[in-house]
Amino acid sequence: MEGAAGQIGLGVVIALVVVALAFDFMNGFHDAANSIATVVSTHVLKPYQAVVLAAFFNFAAFFVFHLSVAATVGKGIVDQGIVDQYVVFGALIGAIAWNLITWWYGIPSSSSHALIGGLVGAAVAKAGTGALIAPGLLKTIAFIFVAPVLGMVFGALLMLAVAWIFVRTTPSRVDRWFRRLQLVSASLYSLGHGGNDAQKTAGVIWMLLIASGYLSAKDPLPAWVLVSCYVMIGLGTAFGGWRIVKTMGQRITKLRPVGGFCAETGGAAMLFLATNLGIPVSTTHTITGAIVGVGTAQNVSAVRWGIAGDLLWAWVLTIPCSAFMAALAWALGRALL
Repeated sequence: MEGAAGQIGLGVVIALVVVALAFDFMNGFHDAANSIATVVSTHVLKPYQAVVLAAFFNFAAFFVFHLSVAATVGKGIVDQGIVDQYVVFGALIGAIAWNLITWWYGIPSSSSHALIGGLVGAAVAKAGTGALIAPGLLKTIAFIFVAPVLGMVFGALLMLAVAWIFVRTTPSRVDRWFRRLQLVSASLYSLGHGGNDAQKTAGVIWMLLIASGYLSAKDPLPAWVLVSCYVMIGLGTAFGGWRIVKTMGQRITKLRPVGGFCAETGGAAMLFLATNLGIPVSTTHTITGAIVGVGTAQNVSAVRWGIAGDLLWAWVLTIPCSAFMAALAWALGRALL
């Protein structure tokens, strides 16, 4: 790689766009469990049916959401003036490395925060902490905690409301109703997943195109970028992250269709809210919080708090670990490319 920001060759730009789309595919692959774990674990859909449904609605999000999250990632986390090919390379490699590690060990960490950590690590390695944009970074970090808490609250409230509404209905009839309704809730969650997550990769490509001089800071995000990102995250979901499904679907708490519906609907509400506010949140954190909320509403002891605690450690470590890996990747890129 040669050149500085604003003078990046077309071949380098194409190569980095390919790496970004590879990350987007991995995002869908890694986070497929978020969209399908509940609907598979309650036996409403078979795995292959669930991934097709999730992949379709991941892409359908292209027609639903504005580009607020892409703008935050592309322009609101690090100073655009320091972005060059090495920063983008370091950010993507750091995020991909952390995703691979957590996927291999079946840990449902956040691809979103891995990408944010990658941007932070590469930017700080190049220009120090002054390269960070505090408002965008702080609201993203805050939602590491806000997203699962709100997901938990929404999931618990829905579970309590359903219990009250159907108090005189037989369990078998409730189960039949919510087996159907869970198809709706899973679709909504996949829609929110695609809307928030695909835009993060689009934001990185947007950042790269501005840094390379192919776009100005005021130019809109090209449609081909957004379509490519939605297609890749949908394909990644279609291949599925099966190592994580069991953790998300059954190890935190046992779910029935009514619980799956409440968890997915509560998680979807949180994702719709965050995406409209332009906040890049973790779909992993959100659905985990919603599942915990559903379990807590039924019985506090129904939640395996030890496993939930292990997941919390993974969440806390994601940004610093991916940032460290991105800083190393940035240095290697500078030295070798």
